[in-house]
Amino acid sequence: MVEKVSIEIRKDLYDLIKEEVERSEGEFKSVEEYIEFVLEELLSEEEEEEVYTEEEEEEIKRRLRALGYIS
Repeated sequence: MVEKVSIEIRKDLYDLIKEEVERSEGEFKSVEEYIEFVLEELLSEEEEEEVYTEEEEEEIKRRLRALGYIS
């Protein structure tokens, strides 16, 4: 069983999320499920974003030029 904790959010935000859950036509069964989904998506996007330093980007370009992919 997954351990759960409680958090507090504004009532107006909760009501907006509840409306989204109702419009989801069963995709989400509760406000909590919706919030978990959104947070997981947000966090996974941050993990996927890799930003290269300027030096790394130049090295990549140098290698691509050497291979003839860019000029």
